Amino acid sequence: MFDLIAFTIIRTFIGKGSLRISLAGRPPVTLTGAGPGPQASIHVQDRRTLWRLVMVPDLAFGEAYMDGRLTVPVDGLEPLVDLLMTNSESWARHWAGRTTLSIVNLLALLRHWNPRKKSRRNVAHHYDLSNALFDTFLDPWRQYSCAYFHDPDESLHSAQVNKLARLAAKLDLQAGDNILDIGCGWGGLGMAMAACGQNTKVTGITLSRHQLEYARTSAATGGFDDRVSYHMRDYRDQTGMFQKIVSVGMLEHVGPDNFSSYFNKVKSLLTDDGLAVIHTIGVHHRAGPVNRWITKYIFPGGYLPSVAQMIRNTEERGLKLLDLEIMRGHYAETLRQWRLRFLAHRADMTKLYDARFVRMWEFYLVGCEYFFRRQHGMVMQLQLAKDQMAAPMSRHHIWKREQEFKDRLWTQHPSGQQNPSPK
Repeated sequence: MFDLIAFTIIRTFIGKGSLRISLAGRPPVTLTGAGPGPQASIHVQDRRTLWRLVMVPDLAFGEAYMDGRLTVPVDGLEPLVDLLMTNSESWARHWAGRTTLSIVNLLALLRHWNPRKKSRRNVAHHYDLSNALFDTFLDPWRQYSCAYFHDPDESLHSAQVNKLARLAAKLDLQAGDNILDIGCGWGGLGMAMAACGQNTKVTGITLSRHQLEYARTSAATGGFDDRVSYHMRDYRDQTGMFQKIVSVGMLEHVGPDNFSSYFNKVKSLLTDDGLAVIHTIGVHHRAGPVNRWITKYIFPGGYLPSVAQMIRNTEERGLKLLDLEIMRGHYAETLRQWRLRFLAHRADMTKLYDARFVRMWEFYLVGCEYFFRRQHGMVMQLQLAKDQMAAPMSRHHIWKREQEFKDRLWTQHPSGQQNPSPK
């Protein structure tokens, strides 16, 4: 009786595609939506897990998969996540979804308040994981952000070089520029900017101690330590003046309550003729907190802004938006390549952590990929300045300088060695 009620509720979530559910002790049941879509199969170990899938699917599917209480056939996780993402709006319209989302939105008011100590804890939760983990799937420049694919068949390495060159082009790097990298990660972006520019000085700041140590070691090994310096520092404490400011994949961790202080700081650090480029994940619809499972297990404090929110915050701070690019499918392909590379090292990662951790990361990577494929996720790059004439008038210079900087990056490797051919 109660099983049938659960199946009936889950059926109301499925508008497109189908879900075959095998519950221990019962024959399988196939729940089919009105329209065509992904076809997925799951085996649920017990009724408690089944009812958690009904009441809190945004949290329960990921947790049950991690814990082994929900299993899928070989290669079955991707169609399951595709089905969930395709039908997420159906759950949001159901009474259980509406109730849960109301509570989530209330809690988000507290969760996205990010004072300095909380910001450091949030960063350490994810970015201070073992370097060996990130070694499995990142490119040589160690870019843990969206790549830029000129061709769907392009390698991850080539696409990340495209991204780095494009950022340098939008910054319109000039000889002698003083550059600030807010949220410098493992240092690859800062070293790439130093490789693209001539006699440039790069200052990178991070809140991750592990990333700081890695960045400093890499700069010394690659021969960049005379042009690049890295510091453990909150962006709110940064001083000085910079001709160029770049920030990639960091704004998502700032939180909406701190957007005004963030853009005020960018403005105060930027010279009157300077350029800033901010690269962030965003959403096409109303801004809001990231998925609860992602918040709990991967990125605590994460928040995805909308274009309107970014424009409003930059304009209110007195910054001029010179260029805005929406990168739609690029992150989905980046995540796909990360996932395949990570899973190629499944055995090694299971030894380093455990099987539950590996399943958690597998769910994270495929979940984020399909957020960009099926939902409202995108990446935006904003070119900002105090003076609207700080950048060339035509966008043609971006393409032209991107080619120039790509050539430089393909002859320079972050280890100091020559790069292999992009082909």
